[in-house]
Amino acid sequence: MTLPPSRPQRPRKSLLSSEVLDRSRVLDTLVNNLDAMTYRCLHDAQWTMIFVSQGCVALTGHSAADLIGPSGVSWELITHEEDRGRVRRAVDRAVASRQRFSVQYRIVTANGLIKWVTERGVAVHDEQGQLVIEGIIEDYTVQKATLDALEQAESRYRSIFENASEGIFQSTREGRYLAANQALARLYGYASAKALIADLSDIDRRLYVQSGRREEFCRLMELHGQVLNFESEVFRQDGSRIWISENAHVVRDPAGRFICYEGTVQDISERRHYQAQLERQANHDLLTGLPNRILLADRIEQGLAHAARSGYYLTLVFMDLDNFKFINDGLGHSAGDELLKIVASRLTGCLRSSDTVARLGGDEFVLVLNDHYRISTVVTLLERVVQDVGRPITLGNREFQVTSSLGVALYPEDGEDAQSLLRHADVAMYEAKKRGRNNFQFFTPELNRVADERLNIEAAMRVALDTGGFEVHYQPKVDRARRVTGVEALARWTHKELGPITPDRFIPVAEETGLILPLTLAVLRQAFAAGQRWNRERQSPLRVAVNLSAQLFLTDDIVGHVAGLLEQTGLSARQVELEITETVFLGDNDRAVTILRDFKALGLSLAMDDFGTGYSSLGYLRRFPLDTMKIDRSLVTDVEREPEVAMIARAAISLGKSLGKTVVAEGVENAAQFDFLALHGCDEFQGYLLSRPVPEAAIDELLAQHAAI
Repeated sequence: MTLPPSRPQRPRKSLLSSEVLDRSRVLDTLVNNLDAMTYRCLHDAQWTMIFVSQGCVALTGHSAADLIGPSGVSWELITHEEDRGRVRRAVDRAVASRQRFSVQYRIVTANGLIKWVTERGVAVHDEQGQLVIEGIIEDYTVQKATLDALEQAESRYRSIFENASEGIFQSTREGRYLAANQALARLYGYASAKALIADLSDIDRRLYVQSGRREEFCRLMELHGQVLNFESEVFRQDGSRIWISENAHVVRDPAGRFICYEGTVQDISERRHYQAQLERQANHDLLTGLPNRILLADRIEQGLAHAARSGYYLTLVFMDLDNFKFINDGLGHSAGDELLKIVASRLTGCLRSSDTVARLGGDEFVLVLNDHYRISTVVTLLERVVQDVGRPITLGNREFQVTSSLGVALYPEDGEDAQSLLRHADVAMYEAKKRGRNNFQFFTPELNRVADERLNIEAAMRVALDTGGFEVHYQPKVDRARRVTGVEALARWTHKELGPITPDRFIPVAEETGLILPLTLAVLRQAFAAGQRWNRERQSPLRVAVNLSAQLFLTDDIVGHVAGLLEQTGLSARQVELEITETVFLGDNDRAVTILRDFKALGLSLAMDDFGTGYSSLGYLRRFPLDTMKIDRSLVTDVEREPEVAMIARAAISLGKSLGKTVVAEGVENAAQFDFLALHGCDEFQGYLLSRPVPEAAIDELLAQHAAI
């Protein structure tokens, strides 16, 4: 079995590869140590037992040998005579509908005692195809007695319970209501307490608005045995929300065993609403509704603490409208107020919920941007802000274009406290005004250089995509005899002014700006055309591999784009391999799996690239329809010199082979590495030992030689 890790871990430096789990022994131990009786029986009049676990002794007083076979003690007779018919009807219904069953009834033990049991089971076909029942029977006597006692206690206090003005409840640890009064039903919008209990079966997800609130309730209960004035926002049946205050405690039986949570509920919505109004007036700008200086200071302090823990940037942006005074003086304060509200709305629409936009006063705004680890993503966001704020605005039947100047300061480079960051952002904002307004400037000159370079690369990339400026180079893959079996297509770009631009510079820009789709399609188009030409007269097919960015899995129809290019070029899908990394699965798993299966339906092969660099790769290899596993160069480098690297590489190859995957080694740079990986079962190889990525013409020449590399 595969156990998922409790937390992301670095790759282990040693692996156990020779231990074999004795599954039969483990299963036998587990079954016979259960505090219950597991069984297999015939679906006949006597419930003839074929197998029972050792739990039968404690449960019935009979040994396993006493119960097994047609001559054994009949389970039909062990079942209390008043319950036999009910039990058989329940099991027969489940068998007929092919459903699992669960039934509670009494049994008579070997020494004449009566016990309550819970039986759960299902009908299956055994190894010979005969219908049998398999299940588990547990002693339910103590739980039954406890519930009976609880019912008697409830009956004594039902009048008080049902007629109280406050909501009263009893609930399980798992989040299910055992009891509720009519006042609680009205509070939550139900016609009756019975309807509430039947419908609201998962308090954690169905009742509390804030995730984890039930977990906190239970934590306080376990810690203190009670909660006092536990305030939460909850959903009513119709989806509306109210605020409640709960007082509750743990109910235990005389032996100290947990029975339930019990408590009262009050509606405090009106008080919370009044408090929220006061807090909003104190912390928000009355005109725009944005956070004011007071709340901004708190948000910055929170952002600084979070950035210090996470290692990401905290970005402060000081923004000033360029033409506000002209409009405010020329059209009046009403028009100026309307303009500020429109700008506030546009700014809010640009940012994420984790970010903050605040109004300092007049036409000055501050943006607090959290969780950016690349300057390029900050640049992308600020471009959108400048563009959105600069869209035309209609005021008094006239159209105006109000631009903005933005200054940017980053924690920790430009300051380690709110005051320094705001001062430096203000300085950078005035620099933006000096540079012609309607732009943004970073306080740090070096960061400005990075931002300028990123903008230049994006602009140049758009031109290159329109004019065919990208080339495709190919790196061969070989088998153990060093015969070429395939090539990996790689984008290359040389700009006439910027010179050679490496993929690690232009790929992130393409992903952040949405250019990754046209770039990938350009690479696919060239690679498919070359692959079709190379395979035209080959007896053994040459497979063309292309990397797919995780961003492409968010596009509307990447499968359709690939299928269309295959049809245009005439290349067989069997001669194409798509390489993906595990980041594809870190977002919408279901969507990723659907897309991968659609690719497989076209006939394409799928490879996991960079295996060994992430903590979840093992799970992906098992769950997803992958054909090939590419071992990352980090597991190849020094494999001939470092025993621990060699051990990990051997284990990775063994894993891939055991799962039926083609195993490819990347980054092979010397003969010793090649020989080691070939000896331990690697199927294909790629790296500078064999060939660097080369233009298409070089692959033509290589294939024409019909020789091993």
